Amino acid sequence: MPEVKVLAPDDNLSKEILTREALGFIADLEARFGPRRHELLASRRKYQVALDDGERPDFLPETAEIRNANWTVAPLPPDLLDRRLEITGPVERKMVINALNSGARVFMADFEDATTPLWTNLLKGQINLKDAVRRTISYSDKNTGKVYELNKDPAVMMVRPRGWHLPERHIVIDRQPISGSLFDFGLFCWHNAKEQIARGTGPYFYLPKLESYLEARLWNDIFVYAENIIGVKQGTIKATVLIETILAAFQMDEILYELREHSAGLNCGRWDYIFSVIKKFANDPAFVMPDRSRVTMTTHFMRSYSRLLAKTCHRRGVHAMGGMAAFIPIKNDTTANETAICQVRQDKEREATDGHDGTWVAHPGLVAVAKEVFDVHMPEPNQIKREIGDLNVTALDLLAVPQGEVTEAGLRQNVAVSLGYLESWLRGIGCVPLFNLMEDAATAEISRSQLWQWLHHQAHLDDGRIINFDLCCNLLKEELGRLRTLLGDSLFESREYENSGKLLLNLIAPSKFVEFLTIPAYDELESLGTAKEAV
Repeated sequence: MPEVKVLAPDDNLSKEILTREALGFIADLEARFGPRRHELLASRRKYQVALDDGERPDFLPETAEIRNANWTVAPLPPDLLDRRLEITGPVERKMVINALNSGARVFMADFEDATTPLWTNLLKGQINLKDAVRRTISYSDKNTGKVYELNKDPAVMMVRPRGWHLPERHIVIDRQPISGSLFDFGLFCWHNAKEQIARGTGPYFYLPKLESYLEARLWNDIFVYAENIIGVKQGTIKATVLIETILAAFQMDEILYELREHSAGLNCGRWDYIFSVIKKFANDPAFVMPDRSRVTMTTHFMRSYSRLLAKTCHRRGVHAMGGMAAFIPIKNDTTANETAICQVRQDKEREATDGHDGTWVAHPGLVAVAKEVFDVHMPEPNQIKREIGDLNVTALDLLAVPQGEVTEAGLRQNVAVSLGYLESWLRGIGCVPLFNLMEDAATAEISRSQLWQWLHHQAHLDDGRIINFDLCCNLLKEELGRLRTLLGDSLFESREYENSGKLLLNLIAPSKFVEFLTIPAYDELESLGTAKEAV
């Protein structure tokens, strides 16, 4: 057995959730499957070199037989048949309760884009989910005295572990950090799989940022092994894959095939998908995109990807889930709020009529709006049996770059969002409302990747100015000044804005694109100390 070390305090949190047996299970997963993960990450890096040299993805000729064959995934469990409305959010205790009580059919508890990986966040989050599974979770607000408890019919829980690229540095095996994915999955599954089955549900997951069917095969092998070790029936674990990378969009059939005994469908992870297109083709000036606000689901490449996902899933007998509505209710501006709600309704109508079987929202205040749309257009639990008509999506469709202007307002907004999100993340908070949108790592990635793209390809603003480093620095200084005036010196200096500003410049200045902001941000988080708490 390899040497396993926990580089964190052996405190009450660890004693409660990171038990000796649970740690042994996680270490076993890492020892068995960690090397394959590293091989797949190396394959990602190798293919990125080819993309940098001008290669473009296409549907794989070697897997054409899988795409052309008639097969379907295994039957879904009863509590996953109706997923018309799903809400996502971090694993903070009060937010878990509110999400489960929101009226959504499913709650995706997010250890990835919405949770900063402070050690206390991760352990408390696992405890919160363990209590939620057993319906013993409650929360008392010390400021208001209000007590939060689960209602009689909470949402079905799904869990999103971190992506394959993210390590968990607090646990090392032979001096190497383990996979954050395996830590999050293993700890939850060990404590809750049998309990969930006994309660008429099961261990259900969302799998983020996959780039190939081989990465889906790795997850499937992990599921098979975990089911054997924990002692549950094969096929009990169900997983929905987020199609949120441009490479995965070319392998939807293959991903479903690899997970066919464990699949619960695919989801349009729209925000990470946009980020992925910018990232994968970062070196190509032909992929420079307009303002983030103009890259919507109505653009050709996004609509093509969304409709292809629905067609693929229905052909294979499984759910096609729509994307996230990032809007949040605007309490102090009735007109702006009505405009935002109208946009959400139009977005959800498009998804429902395109054939999706459900959708996502980020705020309980949007549950009723999105649910109403799907209730009208999808009276049955799902519309999986609905065939998507004559649709032939090609590589050119998926790679069609949206046209539009880059404006100073868009540039300023990307600076403000990147700074605001990084500041929140370094304080241990993984999702934050900014400018009437709920920003998480996925949405923030679009903003900072656009800054890099515009800067390094010397994009022109609509007024003719070229975007250069000095302009970005000046806008960052102006945003820091605005925040200092808004917050006051004392509060501003108690936050992480200065560190966040430096981190942002370090993300956009290098000539080589930094693959994920969460990796250098994790370094910064560790250097600031892990004594912070947010959950």
